[in-house]
Amino acid sequence: MSSRTAAPAVAGASADDLTATLVGFARVLRAAGVAATPDRVHQTVSALGYLDVARREDVYWAGRLTLCSAPGDLERYDRAFVAWFGGQLAPPVRVVPPVQVVRPVAVPGTERPAGPGDRPDELPAATASEVEVLRHRDLASLTAQERETVRRLIAALDPVGDTRVSRRHRGAPHGELDVGRTVRAMLARGGEPARLIHRARRVRPRRLVLVVDVSGSMQPYADPYLRFAHAAARRRTGTEVFTVGTRLTRVTREMRRRDPSEALAEVARAVPDWSGGTRLGELLKSFLDRWGQRGVARGAVVVVASDGWERGDAALLGAQMQRLARLAHRVVWVNPHRGQPGYAPKTAGMQAALPHVTDFVDGHSFDALVRLAGLLSGGGGRA
Repeated sequence: MSSRTAAPAVAGASADDLTATLVGFARVLRAAGVAATPDRVHQTVSALGYLDVARREDVYWAGRLTLCSAPGDLERYDRAFVAWFGGQLAPPVRVVPPVQVVRPVAVPGTERPAGPGDRPDELPAATASEVEVLRHRDLASLTAQERETVRRLIAALDPVGDTRVSRRHRGAPHGELDVGRTVRAMLARGGEPARLIHRARRVRPRRLVLVVDVSGSMQPYADPYLRFAHAAARRRTGTEVFTVGTRLTRVTREMRRRDPSEALAEVARAVPDWSGGTRLGELLKSFLDRWGQRGVARGAVVVVASDGWERGDAALLGAQMQRLARLAHRVVWVNPHRGQPGYAPKTAGMQAALPHVTDFVDGHSFDALVRLAGLLSGGGGRA
């Protein structure tokens, strides 16, 4: 890192603070599907050493020019930038005098009311340590302001889902020889030798099915889990979302609304058993009877988000989980209590379900949801 980078353009700013905040931003970008590699983050830090990090547009364009590598990255970058730094999408490019602030590196959720001397392009102040604390905070203990920040961050996630090899083929520069097309090309040339044409199997995304427990014991986590499901349903065709409590409700259509808050309002109107009891075994049987054998569960990645509190027959839950494991490509169980110190799956419901679960992961924080997005995208680890 150059000496210019080590001394940022704004008095009072810390190079470590700047780097740590950009590293956190890069994690969100990777969870959103942008290949924000460490060398690209280093380029961003170097670029900001020659710019004014108190100006929102300088931060935006420095990151966009160094962290994006494909046209498809631009929209994802914009979403992640708004989620991480707040404000409007794509700041306008305009020339303004330099702004001096004490702590120029910031994240959303720490805004204060605008004063008469404030500039519209000034980033709200917060330290990188505050970002990391919020990232690892339990979702049930967040304040109203912190919940809004986490909601924006969740909206920027992009759970891609696993892929499968299709029976159909496509043209490819290498691979299996496409005899039919090669022969037809030779006949079109009057039998003269033609260039060999190859083909390869198409790769298609696997269907992603999310089953979210909205019973009373899951009340603090139902909202962020449904917002995670909305992020997947909005960006991946074929994603299915269900809620379970005292009954099973399909909310896929409601999840297709563009705005997350509007989508969740539609879900709240569609779900009659919000914060009720839990009958996981019975409802999972209903799901498999209607949507399993020839429906959405076959060959899919199924995510069950629940704490495993079963008010019904745990043996029935175990039998239905075994049935689901045979149908689905992969079963992921997200439990918000798994990340808490001293947790052990001692409830009858979890003990019955775990033998048939491919991945048992925690979901108590935003960082856990980032890891879940990476797991569903085939990364299997941290973003």
